[in-house]
Amino acid sequence: MKALYVTSVHTFSGKTAVCLALARRLQREGRKVGYFKPVSAHPWEPIPGEEYDEDAAFVRRVLGLEESVEDMVGVVLTPALVNETRWGCTMADLMPEIEARYRRVAEGKEIMLIEGGASLREGLSLGVDPIRVANTLDVPVLAIVRFRNPVSMADACIAARRKLGERLVGMLINAVPQNSMELLEHTGRPCMEERAVPILGILPLQEQLMALSVGELAEVLNAQFLTLPEKKELLIEQLVVGAMSVEQMLPRVRRIPGSKAIITGGDRTDIQLVALETATTNCLILTGMLHPIPEVLRRAEDNGVPVLLVHDNTMETVEKIERVYGKTRLGQTAKLERFEVLMEQHFDFKRLYQSIGL
Repeated sequence: MKALYVTSVHTFSGKTAVCLALARRLQREGRKVGYFKPVSAHPWEPIPGEEYDEDAAFVRRVLGLEESVEDMVGVVLTPALVNETRWGCTMADLMPEIEARYRRVAEGKEIMLIEGGASLREGLSLGVDPIRVANTLDVPVLAIVRFRNPVSMADACIAARRKLGERLVGMLINAVPQNSMELLEHTGRPCMEERAVPILGILPLQEQLMALSVGELAEVLNAQFLTLPEKKELLIEQLVVGAMSVEQMLPRVRRIPGSKAIITGGDRTDIQLVALETATTNCLILTGMLHPIPEVLRRAEDNGVPVLLVHDNTMETVEKIERVYGKTRLGQTAKLERFEVLMEQHFDFKRLYQSIGL
């Protein structure tokens, strides 16, 4: 049985997306693939009293895996567990439980994909950081860094190499702006290779992959659909807060490219009607639990624009969305397929397979 530990240098780098793209490719090749998440640092509670890992549940559904979500996760760092271990100050060792669950899930698989932490220090205080997990499970590591600038990218690659040593089989640099692609390909990649940091892929930034669907926005905001709930798959690339005058609003909305959600108070009829005049408004988010006038809902229906109503004020609504915006969510088949195309074009699968013995 082969394995690959996929971890991040920092948050929102695309671990789950990479795991899914790798797994689906391996499945198409006829290989029996398993998935495991050693540490869930941000538990999800879809049912009160039952805490799971949202990424594991999503991967299980997309890949059609047989194991339960509970079996696919080593330990869930619930508030109760963190308090019980006193942030690692007790003698409790969580690693044996992680190892036992991993061995159980890996049974009968040809290759295991293990999704690591959001950073190389996540879980360090509890003794379950990615470096210790990779060493305990004795698995090779692919580390992902989200591009911010050339210096931070190089720093992250060198730091990953020093911390992971020979376990590091390669780096994947994600979300690189088009104007930096040539620099990384012709200068950054050779430089890192000279310093014993294999660069297996450099993926260009695709704004649509960062988008959220209207349904995801409704879920994040606990919103009520006032129109067109069947259009929950529409993607939102840009957020515009409608807190200005009508004269300022229309030019701004038209100037911002891409599909947009307009966030404004439920009593701002003027802003709502102006927003519905632009072809790229894909959603209206009305705040303060203030219902719009019937004319707004009629125009939204005619224009095919879903309208969401939320309890929070405008500032609270924006803050909730910002917590998840930028996290690559692949809930729509089109987004996942687009990411898989990027991987096929820009990732060296052959070199990875050779590195892990496939």
